[in-house]
Amino acid sequence: MTSPVSIYFGDELGAYGFGDGHPFGPDRIHAFWKETTKRGLDKKVHVRLPETCAESDLALFHTPDYIARAKSLSASGRGFLDSGDTPAVKGIYHAACTVVGCGLDGLDRMLRGESPRVFVPIAGLHHARPDSAAGFCVFNDAGVLISALRQRHGLRRIAYVDIDAHHGDGVFYAFESDADLVFADIHEDGRFLYPGSGAITETGKGEAQGTKLNIPAPPGATDEFFHRVWPDVEKFIDQAKPEIIILQAGADSIDGDPITHMRFTPAVHRHAAAALCQLADRHCDGRIIALGGGGYNRTNLALGWNDVVEAMLEK
Repeated sequence: MTSPVSIYFGDELGAYGFGDGHPFGPDRIHAFWKETTKRGLDKKVHVRLPETCAESDLALFHTPDYIARAKSLSASGRGFLDSGDTPAVKGIYHAACTVVGCGLDGLDRMLRGESPRVFVPIAGLHHARPDSAAGFCVFNDAGVLISALRQRHGLRRIAYVDIDAHHGDGVFYAFESDADLVFADIHEDGRFLYPGSGAITETGKGEAQGTKLNIPAPPGATDEFFHRVWPDVEKFIDQAKPEIIILQAGADSIDGDPITHMRFTPAVHRHAAAALCQLADRHCDGRIIALGGGGYNRTNLALGWNDVVEAMLEK
């Protein structure tokens, strides 16, 4: 079957989570896949089995000390990998390596010409810092992907777009002074939601000043707000002429999420993905990878993520 889109699916990828009853539970991937098969999208995409990365892959972004600490605590299954949000449950190290591994495998296949568009549902762990976990995120797969694109594939101009309700602080601050990482993030205002960052005044540092676009949304923001600000994101990315686009498609910005206050509909995710696919076709030889990100209402993530997949399937 010829398809422009690859999706990663399997129990190893779904294992990333913190137990039944936790907002980031292992059932999230199955909620997504149930809707995928209901729409028949599994017959229209390449379904890829999960891949696991090596420690050397993690070291593209994370410090050796933190990698060793995460591995050790995951083996013991005790304590936290941060100040209290990210439990060191048994096996979380391997599961987090699988999240990273799927993205890296997707990039490899994309750059070999197999599938220009890739979707990894359990991914987009955008809070983790090089030396620590944060906000349910053990390893920052987006940060690893950006580093791999630079160090292994020779791509410099990368666009990262984030529509998760939470600011992508782990990506933003790691590349705040990097002029070649074009960053655009629509998120709930940090005065009302973790992690408390992403002010409109945060536009990059040094030579990277002006290469970062943060758009805080008020609690209760609806599709009307999104459509008012989205043209700024689209223009920002278009002017940057990136070589590849990364979309963090967090579904916790959709109305009804249990831990956020935004009120988007899944149509926002479809619109953003479709627009970015058009920009990818214009500037990037079609190359776009979407990462599922947050989303703790299972119906919302199933609808939002599958709307992203449908948009990626459009010619």
